[in-house]
Amino acid sequence: MIREEDVFKIGILGKTHGVKGELNMVIDDDVFDRVDADYLVLKVDGIMVPFFIEEYRFRSDDHVLIKFCDVESAERAKNMTGVEVFFPYSLADRSREEMMKWTDFVGYTIDHVGEIVSVDDTTENILFEAVNSNDGRHVLIPAAEEWIKEIKDKKIIMDIPKGLLDL
Repeated sequence: MIREEDVFKIGILGKTHGVKGELNMVIDDDVFDRVDADYLVLKVDGIMVPFFIEEYRFRSDDHVLIKFCDVESAERAKNMTGVEVFFPYSLADRSREEMMKWTDFVGYTIDHVGEIVSVDDTTENILFEAVNSNDGRHVLIPAAEEWIKEIKDKKIIMDIPKGLLDL
């Protein structure tokens, strides 16, 4: 069984293309092409399911036309639109730490603060939005690498400057 913690998101399936089961896939990582992978993992009804790749071709840097084995019609492919696409860490060409994005930390807990509920990465100064476990208020904490001391078991130990949480 494939577990969600064993894969990382690389894209999402868009609309169908043609009548033979091809799909448009919007990607933010082309790791499957760099390592010549045989399959991708799709999240179908909350379950991680491997789908073997029959063929694919790039339309641009972030758009791929992909055909999966056993998906032979536009109707079958249409049922797959909007499905998230993942890739196994074990087959990747980089370590898990090198591949992590700031948004991957949603659901982690910041020691002495609370759970990260979102990440604002719209500017160069990335912020964790965490729900303070003591009073339930939302706090913003800069996601500064130099403040992060340790990450283990979905818990982040940070050296947060005094007074920051009082703002």
